[in-house]
Amino acid sequence: MNKKNHWIILSPYLILFFAFILLPIIVAIFLSFTYFNTIQPPKIIGFQNYITLLTRDEIFMQKVLPNTIKFSLIVGPGGYMLSFILAWLIAQLPKVPRTIYALILYSPSLTAGVTMSVLWRVLFNGDQQGYLNALLLSLGLIDKPVQWLQSPDHLLTIMIIVSLWSSMGVGFLAMLAGILNIDESLYEAAYIDGLKNRFQEIIYITIPAMKPQMLFGAVMSIVYTFTSAGIGVALSGTNPTPQYAGQLIVNHIEDYGFLRYEMGYASAVSVALLIIIYIFSRISWKLFGEE
Repeated sequence: MNKKNHWIILSPYLILFFAFILLPIIVAIFLSFTYFNTIQPPKIIGFQNYITLLTRDEIFMQKVLPNTIKFSLIVGPGGYMLSFILAWLIAQLPKVPRTIYALILYSPSLTAGVTMSVLWRVLFNGDQQGYLNALLLSLGLIDKPVQWLQSPDHLLTIMIIVSLWSSMGVGFLAMLAGILNIDESLYEAAYIDGLKNRFQEIIYITIPAMKPQMLFGAVMSIVYTFTSAGIGVALSGTNPTPQYAGQLIVNHIEDYGFLRYEMGYASAVSVALLIIIYIFSRISWKLFGEE
């Protein structure tokens, strides 16, 4: 009877995990080998969707993939390091100001991406009423308003800024908790053994002592970065974004899945995104995981 109890306790989680995580993945993998327009039954076409993705989808190879890589390389590691640095700085404060600052930094991640974009659209509005345009015009740096959110030259950069601003999510809180739970005696013993400054303290004590939290933060950062999509569409107001300047992989999936109703091809792109996230997650395990 005891051996069955844990399965009874776990059964709600297992049912929900299968229904909302495992089953959609299985269905997506199946549909990725089909042509499915949501009206007619799926038609098996083998690897044709993957061949099209790698050899014929010029938008994906020339715009979406480079945009996603650039966005991920800056927002992923940048947001991750920013989370650790801010968590470490806040951990040095007394309890009350630490709680207030942590709440302030975490609050952007509590807000939906669309809501956040409204605030940033006011700042980057393309007419003279936009705060940035008004400031630059008053300083004489520009002679006419700039269409920040419709310009292919600026949209991706603004998306990166907004994403970094809102990247203090659960990973940031995990890092803060990890730093606060490090045994103070480790620092005392290290200084007795020759530790000289706070930088060495971080390298030799703080980071090794909070590897689980660092791993969790890395995985959350990877998932957040590669699954970000709403920012570009919400800022520019269109999907696809202007000249595909802010088009990311998830936008590409939404474009084919919900606008063109090519569910088979959208599923193939989803599976490719899943593989990319898995590869980077394994790299994080190699860096921060336990042996």
